[in-house]
Amino acid sequence: MKAVHFGGGNIGRGFIGLLLSQAGYQVTFVDVDQELVRLLQERRQYSVVYAGDEQQSFTVDHVTAIHGSDQAQVAEAVAGADLVTTAVGVNVLKHIAGSIASGIVRRLEQSGGPLVLIACENAIGGSRQLQELVYSHLTEQQQAEASRMAFFPDAAVDRIVPLQQHEDRLKVLVEPYYEWEVDRSSLPPSHKEIPGVHYADQLEPYIERKLFTVNTGHCCAAYHGYLQGLGTIQEVMRQPSIVAQVEGAMQETGSALIAQYGFDADEHKRYTQTILERFRNPHLTDEVVRVGRSPIRKLSPNDRLVRPALSAYEFGIETPYLAQAMAAALLFDSQDDPEAVQIQETISRDGISSAVTEFTGLDENHPLHAAVLEAYNTLKKERSDRI
Repeated sequence: MKAVHFGGGNIGRGFIGLLLSQAGYQVTFVDVDQELVRLLQERRQYSVVYAGDEQQSFTVDHVTAIHGSDQAQVAEAVAGADLVTTAVGVNVLKHIAGSIASGIVRRLEQSGGPLVLIACENAIGGSRQLQELVYSHLTEQQQAEASRMAFFPDAAVDRIVPLQQHEDRLKVLVEPYYEWEVDRSSLPPSHKEIPGVHYADQLEPYIERKLFTVNTGHCCAAYHGYLQGLGTIQEVMRQPSIVAQVEGAMQETGSALIAQYGFDADEHKRYTQTILERFRNPHLTDEVVRVGRSPIRKLSPNDRLVRPALSAYEFGIETPYLAQAMAAALLFDSQDDPEAVQIQETISRDGISSAVTEFTGLDENHPLHAAVLEAYNTLKKERSDRI
C-alpha cells in the first residue's frame, strides 16, 4: 500500500507517518524543506522516541520524500497512492491543492480506484476544506468524475509534538498518547482501516471535543504563561493561578459540549484530567510561543476560543475564563509571530474594541465582547504593574 503525506515536519513524521508505516504503508513525504527531503530520500528511515520514563523507540522505514516544488512528481505520487494525508496547517492547504488536483486528474486518466484524502489538521471540517480547494482546480466534468473516486473524510488528530532539535535531523520526540478519529461514513466500502485509528459515523462531536478541550486548554496555558514571562508549557503548569485559568476554560467548554452533544459528564471530567496531565509531561519541553503562535487563527469565530464561548452563551453558560483567554491572546505580542504583530498594529491603530470585533467576530453589542474588553483591560494593567 502507498501513502503520500504532505508535511514532513515533526507531526508528519512523529504521528501520521509512524502510524501509516506501522500499518504497512510505503510513505512518501512531500515537503519544501530541501535538507529534510534529501535526508529522507537518502536514509529511507528515521526514528521516533516516546517522551516517557522508558524512552521507547521505533524505527519508521519504507519512506522517501519529494520536494513540494516538483509538482509533476508530486502529482504522479498522488495518482498512484491509496491514501493521501496532510499535516501542514489549515492555512497551507491552498498551496498544496493544485498538486493534489493534478494527481487526481492523472488518476482519472488511468482509471484508478478509490483514493482517500484525509486532512489531519486542527480545524473543523479540514478534509472538506481541502476538497473545496482541490475542486477549485478542476473543471465541472472533472469534479463530477472525481466525486465518484476521491473521498475526503474529516478527521480529528491529537498528539503533542513540541519543537525540538536533535543531532539526527530526522529523529522525532513525541508524547505516547495520541488520538486519530476518522469519519467512517465518508469512506469507500473498500477502504482498509488503519490500526490505531478510531472510526466514527458521527465525527463532529469528537472533533469539537478535542479542539475545544485540548487546543483550547493548550492555547489558554500558552497565552497566560506568556503574560507571566514563562517559557514552556511545563513551567506554566507549575503555576497554580494559571492552571486555574486553564481548568476554568476547559470546564466552560466541557459544559457546552455536554449540553450540545450529551457527553457523559464523569467521562468528560476524566478526559479533561488526562489532558491536564499531558500538558504537565516532564519529558516534554513545549515552548509557549510555539503553542500560542498564529493568534489570529486561534481567535477566529470558528476556532477554539470564540466558538465554544458562543456555544456556551447559547446554553446560558457563563464563560469568564474563555473571555480572559481571548484577552490574553490579544496581548500576545511576540515579535517573531506575524499574526501577533498584526494584532498589535490593529489595536494601536483602531483601538481594542474594534480589534476585538475584527479578530473574534463578536459584535460590540454582544455580551461576550464586553467581557473580553473588560478582561483585556484587567490583564493589561496586571501586566503593566508587574513590569
